[in-house]
Amino acid sequence: MDNNTTNQSNANSTENTKFCKHCGAKIPAAAVVCTHCGCQVEEIKQTEQPSIVINNSNNNTNANTNINGAMPGLKPKNKWVAFLLCFFLGYLGIHKFYEGRIGAGILYLLTLGLFGFGWIIDCIILLFKPNPYYVR
Repeated sequence: MDNNTTNQSNANSTENTKFCKHCGAKIPAAAVVCTHCGCQVEEIKQTEQPSIVINNSNNNTNANTNINGAMPGLKPKNKWVAFLLCFFLGYLGIHKFYEGRIGAGILYLLTLGLFGFGWIIDCIILLFKPNPYYVR
């Protein structure tokens, strides 16, 4: 009777166990990951899908009025128009008047482009601005 009980316990233990595909160790039959080597031996099966509830209370009725990435309150100016005005008439500050900077335009007009230094610097700065660039 001892042999019979031992055989039954061995049969029960083999029914509740399986072998790892990677290391060959005996692991529980329900195991998805090997308890010895840590490798995944079976695919994870989800019994039910999680329920997702979306409560969207967005009442935004305003249309998107953003044009080409422009910021509100800023006016787009063409880089090349400003550069040509600066290059040919920069000593008179015409490019500053084009940008809407009247005070700087008058200063350039009275000092002949800040004695020529401001005119040259503005020409270089305008070359590195994106087209269009935005001013207040």
